[in-house]
Amino acid sequence: MADAKKDETGHVEEPKRFEPKVPVQLDPPKSDPISLDYLSKCDGAHEGYPTYVAIKGKVFDVSNNKAYSTTGQYHVFAGKDASRALAQSSLKVEDARPEWQDLSEKEKTVLEEWFTFFSKRYNVVGQVQGASNL
Repeated sequence: MADAKKDETGHVEEPKRFEPKVPVQLDPPKSDPISLDYLSKCDGAHEGYPTYVAIKGKVFDVSNNKAYSTTGQYHVFAGKDASRALAQSSLKVEDARPEWQDLSEKEKTVLEEWFTFFSKRYNVVGQVQGASNL
């Protein structure tokens, strides 16, 4: 991290590459428990339900992004904890699952980058009930 920027207190600034192009006003994160059953209905296909994507047990509301809708390129992630698929940069349905602890360090870094990316763009609306992949 020799090239990392530090502020006057010595804190290393987060890379700007994760900043949204247009600033997003986010609500304070919530920690409400969200059941897997409810999460599965938040896949963009169920009328009256929001569209959610979970990463490492945290649930993000992606309802306003058409990429997660039923016709969107990232629909595979909607309605589930897609940690493994995000870490592996995979769009395969079988990879969209919560287990990530056994991945390589490089894949874990990619997962952290995705978590940061989502955290700067989407509201955290809760946590997957009973999640063990935090």
